[in-house]
Amino acid sequence: MVFEQLAGNLIQGLVLGAVYGMATMGLSLIFGVLKVVNVGHGAFIMVGAFIALLLFNTFGINPVIAVPLAFVFGMGLGLLFYYTVMQRLIKAPELATLLATFSLGILLQEVVKLLFGSEFRGYNWAVGKIDLGITVLPMSKLYACVGSALIALLLYLWFNKTRAGSAMRSVVEDSEGARVCGVNVGAAYAMSFSLGIGLTVASGVLLTMFIPVGINPYMGGHYTLKAFVIAVLGGLASPYGAFFGGVVFGLLENGSYTLFALIPGVEPFALTRFFSFLMLLIILLIRPTGLLSEKRT
Repeated sequence: MVFEQLAGNLIQGLVLGAVYGMATMGLSLIFGVLKVVNVGHGAFIMVGAFIALLLFNTFGINPVIAVPLAFVFGMGLGLLFYYTVMQRLIKAPELATLLATFSLGILLQEVVKLLFGSEFRGYNWAVGKIDLGITVLPMSKLYACVGSALIALLLYLWFNKTRAGSAMRSVVEDSEGARVCGVNVGAAYAMSFSLGIGLTVASGVLLTMFIPVGINPYMGGHYTLKAFVIAVLGGLASPYGAFFGGVVFGLLENGSYTLFALIPGVEPFALTRFFSFLMLLIILLIRPTGLLSEKRT
């Protein structure tokens, strides 16, 4: 019985982990190119959740269609914030960029609260379920998993098969060398920030396919904490490592929940969160660059 429950939860964790990974790719991309830690990450996820909510409840547009719309909106939001705020802080001390991204997150939260209120909201998108025997998987979750994997694949192809992607990779390796070779470093910075925010906002839509209720302006903090754990797990500057780190994190989170539930007198969800940050601490002590990162010579 316990084995069956654990196997079912691991399947659920695998599906959720793919979305966690995609939700962290934007954070890792921005850090990898600009060396900026986006502590307002969760607020952009929240924006994506509200886009899904607004499009579904107002226009009847399902979340699958909302994903590319949210991505485009997020890229526009990223360009706006880059040219108005972040461009001035590229060479600034780390504390300045931390405060800037934190302020952007607070700004987004308060604007959304002003427009929609602070109460919890949700939508109901019923598209059926798949009975796997050991667990029942809603089709909406499967769509979110497949969509996350597809977006990760498209990002990989863009980085490795296009000139713009190659230019961005060259900036990551050596920004001054890239500038000497004719790469517009400023444009690469703007594109990376815009792309990172676009991915993050799109991930907010995908996450609502798991939790279509509980959408409110302050929902993002929970996902920011998880994103940092996943980013460290997968390698701080690697979007692909972040994706696979998310899969590993989803498996560990759901698997540990099943095991903690066997301990009498404890709250398994609280222990799961504790386990997540204990794992973060251990990883930082053993391998500060992340478990899945590669050493460069």
